[in-house]
Formats: sequence, structure tokens, C-alpha cells
Amino acid sequence: MSQTEEFGEELADFVRRVAELKSARSVPAGDLGTVLDAAIFELDHVAEQLRPAYERLAADGHLGGGRSPDRDEQRLLRAIFQRLPLPVALVDRESVVRRLNFAATGFTGVRAGYATGRPLTGFLLHADRVAFRSQTAAVARGEGDRSLTVHLQRMPHAPVRATLTALRPGTEPRTAVLVVLQPQTHPMGGGRPQDAGPQGAVPDLREATRHAALLDLADAMTATLLTAPAGDRAAVLERAAGVLHGRFADWVIADEGAAHQRRTTVLGPNGAPVDDVFAQTPAACPLVVEAARGGAPVLQVRPEDPDAFGRDASGAPVLVRAQVTSLLCVPLSARTDGPVEGVLTLFRSGARRAFSMAEAQAVDVMSRHIALALRRPG
Repeated sequence: MSQTEEFGEELADFVRRVAELKSARSVPAGDLGTVLDAAIFELDHVAEQLRPAYERLAADGHLGGGRSPDRDEQRLLRAIFQRLPLPVALVDRESVVRRLNFAATGFTGVRAGYATGRPLTGFLLHADRVAFRSQTAAVARGEGDRSLTVHLQRMPHAPVRATLTALRPGTEPRTAVLVVLQPQTHPMGGGRPQDAGPQGAVPDLREATRHAALLDLADAMTATLLTAPAGDRAAVLERAAGVLHGRFADWVIADEGAAHQRRTTVLGPNGAPVDDVFAQTPAACPLVVEAARGGAPVLQVRPEDPDAFGRDASGAPVLVRAQVTSLLCVPLSARTDGPVEGVLTLFRSGARRAFSMAEAQAVDVMSRHIALALRRPG
């Protein structure tokens, strides 16, 4: 392995470890010291190992400078990869995305910049992740091409055929796996073409409709808060949750208080384990604890940490059992530096469209209004 390949592999490992450190922000306060020590160790590694290695390679002419004779061909192959009409992804043996072409971004509903460095299994249903990861590792070991049926979280009822083949790009230190995703035709023709096709463009009319829906939601929330009984905090949270449930979120979970939280309202889909989530202690939910301490609103699409919202009485992660594909966790505070009156958590699951930044902003505004209603004396 050349010096450049060794440096690239070391840098890629460092990037993955940094991603793991970012996902550890929700650990209990008592364990933050260990996370901080790990972060300091990684910074020392950059200063003492990666930086000198980069300087040596630059001095030897391995980085930049000189024109590779096959650079034009590499550019052509890269352009072909990006313009292929089929959704294609390049992953490593651990199913971490290295590259995603344009068709794949439209098909999965995930931007290439967001997907790179994250496992492709994070975009699949939990039931398919183990099989996909196992087959990917087998292909990377040189055990032959594989093919299996998986389901995307954004289209859980539409089977997708994933074809895996080994590939050894000249710039990659190890064998990579090329993944081709092909939607399988429904016998009954129930899938919507706009969901199954690789077209990522969103009509302006759809955006206008969503904007109008947010305005209607804000209007309904304002009317509800103005008519809620003053001084009855539980009733205010219950009515606010009722406005958001169904039309905006599949799950609405309200926790009152900050230092001593109690769960007051849980609304979920029919047949969902609502009682188990209601019986959960808010202190066992890292996202809720962080928000109650005055943290910023959290928007997560395809949450990577299944324990981010704790576990139910059976020991199962709530995010997995509720099949959460996106979530919003917002502290209820009348102003940015003010006291937290409670925490509001919203889940979307199944094929429902993930929360957008515009929707997160709207919920943040409504959270301040809810906090003002909670503080209104009776």
C-alpha cells in the first residue's frame, strides 16, 4: 500500500471516529468526561500524526502538483457514475457510503453530502439492515456478487432489489462494493410513480401547499392556546399535542417541567405501544434530558442512535419500536435564555415525509407560544 493510500485510509478512519463522537452528545452527564477525553485524544492524533504525514506527502510531491496521465479518464468515469439513470451507491465493507449518484439521491430522498460517511443501512428498515450489512461484507471479502430485497424507510411497502458487486477503484485502498437499487414493480400497481422513481425535483405547487399547511397549523395552535384553561398546565399540553397529532406528526409526546419532569401526554397511531411510551421515565430519554437542560431544538432524520429516546419497559428502543424515520425534540421556553417549562417531542414514521427545516422552525415558534400559555396564571 502506497503512502498516499495509507494516509487516505488513516484520514477516513479519523472521520468515522469523529462522527461517532458527534453521536455521543446525548450520553449522561456523568459520562461526558470520557467523551471529552476521546475528543482530546483525536485532536492530538491530528496534530502529532496526520499533520506531519500530510507535510511529508506534500514535500515528496504525492499531493497536488503533477498531472496524472489518466486524470481525464477518471473524470469521465466519475461523470458517468453520477449521470447513470439507475440509483447507484459506492460503499465500503461496513456499508458506509463513499459516493452516491444523482439518481440515488432522488430515489432515497437523501442528499449526497448527508449520506457520505453514513451507513447505507440507516436508510433501510431495521428488519433489512442486518442482512444487507452481512451481504455487503461477503461481497467485499471476494465471495462473489449478491442480490437481495430491501425496503427503504421512506417507502416501507415498496420492495427494492439491491444488487451488490465488488469493485476496486484505483484511488481506494480497499475493495469497495457497488450497490445498484432497483424498485420492484408491485403486482397490484399500488406504488405511486412519484415516490418510486428517481426524480428528485419538487414542484413549486407542492411547496406552496406545505407552506399553507404550516400557516393553518400555526393558526389552529394559536386558537387552541388562547382558549385553553389558564393555570391548567396539563390541559394546555394535552390540547397543544392534539393540534399536532395526526395532521403534523404520527407521535406527539409532552413532558412537563425541567428539573423534575413528568410525562403528561402521549398520542400515537392506532395500535401503537402508546401506553409503554407513556410509562417511560423522561429522565431515561437522552434527547428529552438534553432539551430540558436548555438545549437547542433537535431535528434528526433517520436517527442513527436507536437509544436516543431511551427504551420501554420491555427493553426495546422506543425509536425502533415506533419505527421512527424523523423526529423533532423541542424545549418549551418563552425565550432563548429563559427557563424550560417542558419538552415536546414529535415522531414521524413509515412512509411519511421527514420533517423539514421549515417545519422545525414553525414548531420552534409554536413551542414559545406553548411556554407562554403554560406560564399563564389561573
